[in-house]
Amino acid sequence: MEYRELKESGIKPSLLGFGCMRFPTLDNGRIDRARAEEMMDVAIKAGVTYIDTAYPYHEQESELFVGEVLKKYPRDSFYLATKCSLWYIETHEDAINMFENQLNRLQVDYFDFYLIHSLSKELWDKALKLGVLDYLLEMKKAGKIRQLGFSFHDEFEVFEEIIRYTDWDFCQIQLNYIDTNIQAGIKGYTLAKELGIPLVIMEPIKGGTLARLSEDMEVKFKLVHPEWSISSWALRWVASLDNVKVILSGMSTMDHVTDNLNTFNNFTILNSDEQNTVNEVADMIHSRKKNGCTGCNYCMPCPYGVNIPRNFRIWNDLGIFGDIEKAKKRYFTHCPPEQRSDMCTWCGACEPLCPQSIPIREDLKKMTEEFNQLQ
Repeated sequence: MEYRELKESGIKPSLLGFGCMRFPTLDNGRIDRARAEEMMDVAIKAGVTYIDTAYPYHEQESELFVGEVLKKYPRDSFYLATKCSLWYIETHEDAINMFENQLNRLQVDYFDFYLIHSLSKELWDKALKLGVLDYLLEMKKAGKIRQLGFSFHDEFEVFEEIIRYTDWDFCQIQLNYIDTNIQAGIKGYTLAKELGIPLVIMEPIKGGTLARLSEDMEVKFKLVHPEWSISSWALRWVASLDNVKVILSGMSTMDHVTDNLNTFNNFTILNSDEQNTVNEVADMIHSRKKNGCTGCNYCMPCPYGVNIPRNFRIWNDLGIFGDIEKAKKRYFTHCPPEQRSDMCTWCGACEPLCPQSIPIREDLKKMTEEFNQLQ
């Protein structure tokens, strides 16, 4: 297993981090604890030491489950990360209560890594107004937090404001080979490196999008390394950036665990030819996407019930993969009629909220026309 040190802290977490927001579930939506525990055990025994959860994950079940599993292991054998989710917090006391509750839920005396969760400009202002950052800095001095950071979902200018505000121990951003100019992106990576702030990366496979590509894209990868999985290319691309210290993977099956372990137990940095192959595939994906929706959900909820990110995900997947029958089934069968693109009333409430400045109404109209033709 690859391990990388954060700053000069002596802390060397595994490069592969176990993301605890996509565990396998039962029919009732609860975590399939037997399968999930087996997956965690296999990963930990293979050298994974970074475990990442958060209060909201799995409808607030993730922390409780993770705390139970980790009781089996010595406290100094893993690094535990969780987050302060500001959308549950309205007062300074709420932040204190959440923190103390999380210690109890996870059955630990301290957190190795603690993040202010999913920061946008609005949530960052809220954190400062309510004194959340000040409180967490106090918890760090008290030894309840070993490494304090933040995770981020907004534009680069907001990222720069936050990362320069205090001496963060680390930060967590979304980055993969097709999202280099989205949110913090490569500019954010470069700034963090200049400031000496190590990075944890989320969405390296873009929620599974980069694990399965169209045949012509996959052929490009297979011609170079037939033995590598498609998803491993995405992980290797991120891991080839030297200021990346942990890459989170939200593993849902034992196959995901096995494949990821194979990637990081045999890791080598991509060479120039391999990098060029990734760039070629990224160009192909970008050329086929219908728009730049990242699924951030800032546009939601729609006042009229349209599930904007779901519609655009179906539309973009149609462009990238070209699977017409699957796209039709996802749109006309699996998507509730009241959530489809044709229910847009052009009210415009969504567009000022979109970080990507997507003309949402126009794109929903185009999507509706395209799917009506497919039908």
